[in-house]
Amino acid sequence: MNEKPHPRPSRLSGHRDFRLLLTGAAAAQTGSQVTLVALPLVAVVVLDATPFEVGLLTAAETAAFLLVGLPAGAWLDRMRKLPVLIRADVVRCLAVASIPPAAAFGVLTMPQLYLVALVTGVATVFFDVAHQSFLPAVLPREQLVAGNGALETVRSSAQIAGPGLGGGLVQLLGAPLAIVADACGYLASALLLTRIRVDEPKPEPVPGSSLRAEVAEGVRFVLGHPLLRAIATATATSNLFSAVLMAVQTVFWVRVLDLSPGAIGALLSASAVGGLAGALCAGKLSRWVGQARLIWLATVVTAPFALLWPLSGGGAGALLFGLASGVVLFGAVAYNVAQVSFRQSVCPPELLGRMNATMRFLVWGTMPIGALGGGLVADWAGPRAALWVCAVGFLLVPVPLLLSPLRGMRELPTAAEARAEEPRADEDRAEDAGHPAASPTASPTAP
Repeated sequence: MNEKPHPRPSRLSGHRDFRLLLTGAAAAQTGSQVTLVALPLVAVVVLDATPFEVGLLTAAETAAFLLVGLPAGAWLDRMRKLPVLIRADVVRCLAVASIPPAAAFGVLTMPQLYLVALVTGVATVFFDVAHQSFLPAVLPREQLVAGNGALETVRSSAQIAGPGLGGGLVQLLGAPLAIVADACGYLASALLLTRIRVDEPKPEPVPGSSLRAEVAEGVRFVLGHPLLRAIATATATSNLFSAVLMAVQTVFWVRVLDLSPGAIGALLSASAVGGLAGALCAGKLSRWVGQARLIWLATVVTAPFALLWPLSGGGAGALLFGLASGVVLFGAVAYNVAQVSFRQSVCPPELLGRMNATMRFLVWGTMPIGALGGGLVADWAGPRAALWVCAVGFLLVPVPLLLSPLRGMRELPTAAEARAEEPRADEDRAEDAGHPAASPTASPTAP
């Protein structure tokens, strides 16, 4: 078992380009959290959507990961990441900015919301894959945990401030006009990203390579690596049932608990405190228990709190919903900081885009299924029944991690350590005549 101490990361305050990246993320995340409240309320309150239609809207937001998730990584490995980030922000800004004028002229429809969600989702695929692949160009490996922790802190802070701001704007201006804040956030992010001066070389083309072969290379790297495979399975399970929650929670709050837009925003903001705490504690927890242990411990300890979602009621009973969301978010953020940092450090630079795209395809591709399923269950048996499905599903999240080599590890292997392990593993297999030795630092299968 690898018991080496986890190095304490150096400060990030001197990284001008990382500060710009972080500030841009803050602007975009705050705006998108406003829309997290406003967009479902546009569907439920303004357009009187059914639970299934709200589920379909959630599915449209995440369907892009199934449609373009895999080729996006191969395309991004052929180009500089920073221009992609800027263009994706501009596309998202224009898409969401189309909603307020349509509502003002009385021509807003559910098909337009579906189209906006789909276009925004496609741009988000390219943005997210490029963003995770761009961070290692901004920070050295030893600062990736600190950098991801800072980004998660920003996201969690936005999850606290954004919904409360969104709920207030919805009550003051109406749901369609509140979405203007999201467009402004994406625009601010694009402007900040244009000021980054990282020397990012354009990837050299590989002679004779094809898009299909490059996509397959990324898939083989992820599925051939036992740790990445377990992480992908657990995260896909979590996102499947998170999508059920996203599809039905607004309907549950409005039509079952009878909450106002302001109360909904306050509830989301209060529950997001757990995510902020997870981001702030992730680095310390990683050094205390080990990065590998944190990945599975975070889910084991926090997933059972999901059972409080369907048990929540009106009035003060809604606080149970906020408590459950806060604890689950704490675990999810701590888990994400640890596993994303590992993915960035273990993957060869030339495969980062395809590795991240493959992971996104696998773990976000379950979300349209979960959203549609949640909408159908809510239509058939009610929103509370759909929340029970979600809660029970969350109990399954830690299982792939506990069945993987992660359970016997403290720290995660670097790419160099994994490659050094390969010859020794081959010798052990030859000596054992078909009985491979279990290693807590299992090496990836090079594509």
